[in-house]
Amino acid sequence: MAVKNYIYPFCLLLLMFNGNSIVAQEVSNEEKRITKSVIYKGDTIPMLDLKMVPIYPPIEFKNKREKRKYDRLHRYVVKVYPYAEVAGEMLRYFDDTLQSFKTEHAKKRYLKSVEEQLKEEFGDELKKLTIKQGIILVKLIDRETGNTSYELIKQLRGSFSAFIWQSLARLFGSNLKLEYDPYGEDYMIEDIVLRIESGEIPYEKREKRM
Repeated sequence: MAVKNYIYPFCLLLLMFNGNSIVAQEVSNEEKRITKSVIYKGDTIPMLDLKMVPIYPPIEFKNKREKRKYDRLHRYVVKVYPYAEVAGEMLRYFDDTLQSFKTEHAKKRYLKSVEEQLKEEFGDELKKLTIKQGIILVKLIDRETGNTSYELIKQLRGSFSAFIWQSLARLFGSNLKLEYDPYGEDYMIEDIVLRIESGEIPYEKREKRM
């Protein structure tokens, strides 16, 4: 119990030391900043907000085959994640904008322009993806938007067009109705994405060209 009684004051002293170092640096740079503080036993102690950085333990693989599968998924997810990120942002924007149109004619005109923008943005690059990479992309778009890609297309193009897109996708081995299952078959993909989002795994962020 005696040891515990010293832990809290020690932590406060450590924070005070770090805070004084920062204040000294700020003064030397002739800068003035307002920081939060706490009063402890008559002393004012600066408070610092530290960004939470999640740390994920390494995955334990059952065998070498599972390790190779993870490594392959790692390469594929890093490749297609930037597309899912941008596509999710664009589709949410398009969907919100679509709600502002009052007439069906105006909606159809807008949807036609959306189709052209998506083709211009992604057309040439997505043709270079493998079937497996395309499947992962469809699942990640589902993760980014909360809908399957089929449902998004249904919202943007109508049920009939979505059915056509779904049929075409099947010809190439990709099912647009694939849903993301982070706790089931897609647990490895989810692990990789979480590590990307935490900054542990670097990736090349893709900026919209439009």
